[in-house]
Amino acid sequence: MTRSRAQDPNVCGVTAAIAVIDGKWKTALLWLLESGPRRPGELRRLLPGLSEKVLTQALRDMETDGLVHREVYDTLPLMTTYSLTTFGQELSEALAPLSDWGHRRLEKLTDARSTS
Repeated sequence: MTRSRAQDPNVCGVTAAIAVIDGKWKTALLWLLESGPRRPGELRRLLPGLSEKVLTQALRDMETDGLVHREVYDTLPLMTTYSLTTFGQELSEALAPLSDWGHRRLEKLTDARSTS
């Protein structure tokens, strides 16, 4: 899905929402940032397999979409933290029922495998 779909007023609202969280890492980043501000290095440690380049791009996209706030502290060395904006928190809350549904689906799949 292209990023332009997230800004196209002629698409379904669900499509616009999914375009904002599309990709392998954005939902995981959203989930980690729910608990409070985090530094980029901490996010990389918590998500093995996430490269610095992909993390930077995902956080930039999320900042552009108004989901995260980037705070740069004037210290040496520079310290940067990312946190959810109010808009990002709203998205996280909106995704909670979808997450619950996903967990129920996984349980159903596990039950089906164990009975076969």
